[in-house]
Amino acid sequence: MKDKLISSLDLLTKQEVDKFLNTSYIGRNILHFDSIDSTNTKAKELAGLDVSHGTLVISEEQTSGRGRLGRQWSSPKFKGIWMSIILKPNLDPTKASNITLIGAAAVINALKDFGIKAQIKWPNDIILNKKKLGGILTEMSSKLNLTNYIVMGMGINVNVLLEDFSGEIKNIATSLRIETGEVVSRQKFMASILNHFEVLYEEYIKEDNFKGTLETCRKNSILLGKEIQLYIKGVLVTAKAVDIDGEGLLIIEHMDGKVEKIMSGEVSMHGL
Repeated sequence: MKDKLISSLDLLTKQEVDKFLNTSYIGRNILHFDSIDSTNTKAKELAGLDVSHGTLVISEEQTSGRGRLGRQWSSPKFKGIWMSIILKPNLDPTKASNITLIGAAAVINALKDFGIKAQIKWPNDIILNKKKLGGILTEMSSKLNLTNYIVMGMGINVNVLLEDFSGEIKNIATSLRIETGEVVSRQKFMASILNHFEVLYEEYIKEDNFKGTLETCRKNSILLGKEIQLYIKGVLVTAKAVDIDGEGLLIIEHMDGKVEKIMSGEVSMHGL
């Protein structure tokens, strides 16, 4: 009975996930926690130590999960994928922000494996049926032109129920279970994300090839061609999202026709 109960929880341990992985190093070392404050916080602690490149920190629950700009991220137990990948690439720090887009593209590709079409709200939100399915938080440590480590955190609502969301979050967030009406295997879905991530990551780091990621991010963007709002130097600006360039920057066209490239920012759009 105990074994059946543990199996029904779809645990994200190394033993359970390994059989679905075809990676060389991403996720091959898994540090699994039952409950933790934040996988990104723990991953940054460990990244400075002697942990291997591609190590995955994953928890069944986060008590203080974080999104961008320090926002709280709800992470109910056994119902989502709350993980952080520790990366130690030979990469110029100015190019590290593209790891976020690689992560987003990997999630989109993994969702396709499950027959689900989602979209990306540049640079780090995964959108399904106009609601937030997940997000990516990339943090790094660097000095001059040397990257010490990158931690890419990811939170995906897999089997979260509507009642698990609090307050206004119910109106803007969703999960795979809510949208499909079915329980999704977290083990298989997480492995699929990691499999796709390693392919795109290898292309970028070893071949300086960002085309696959860029194509996925453009094709599945919810912003491109739409009117958006974003803060530039503290000023709220309305513009049109035109494209994502080869460096991963968002190209916008202001109302006066001026074109500008945006490295990062909080983007919103009407109706989302």
